Amino acid sequence: MFNAVIAAAAETETRNPLLPELYDIIWSGLIFVVILFFFWKLVLPRMQKLLDERADAIEGNIAKADDAQRKAEAALEQYTAQLADARAEAGKIREVARADGQKIVAEHREQAVAEAARVTASAKVQIEAERQAAVVSLRSEVGTLAIDLASGVIGESLTDDAKASAIVDRFLADLEASEKAAK
Repeated sequence: MFNAVIAAAAETETRNPLLPELYDIIWSGLIFVVILFFFWKLVLPRMQKLLDERADAIEGNIAKADDAQRKAEAALEQYTAQLADARAEAGKIREVARADGQKIVAEHREQAVAEAARVTASAKVQIEAERQAAVVSLRSEVGTLAIDLASGVIGESLTDDAKASAIVDRFLADLEASEKAAK
């Protein structure tokens, strides 16, 4: 038995323990080729199809995103143009409102000036009428007082109205003449 162990040890020494047997290499190579063929024909086309679909989806999404970005830019430009138009229109409306406001102020000013002139003219007419009434009233009162005073000074009664009126008128005319000369 010892001889059998030595013979087995001698047999193992001639062979390299790192290299497998030839039948292991052949069967391993055959299985590798079968698995490679299976992957090459079934798995790789499916993976390629899946990757192509994914690439198409990504490219489609990129195209959609580019399209959406172009639409957004167009909408932004349109919005900007509308905003500029609205600002221009608002400016025109403000200018028209200012012009209308100035016109209304001018009209009201003219109306106020006309109303003031009318009130002034009316006041002047009223003042003149009141002055005439005061002059007439004063003439009659001054005449009565002058006749009473003259009657008292002269000592006789001045009952003749025409004569008394003439004396009063002459007295007032002299008074007005002296007033005008003093001015």
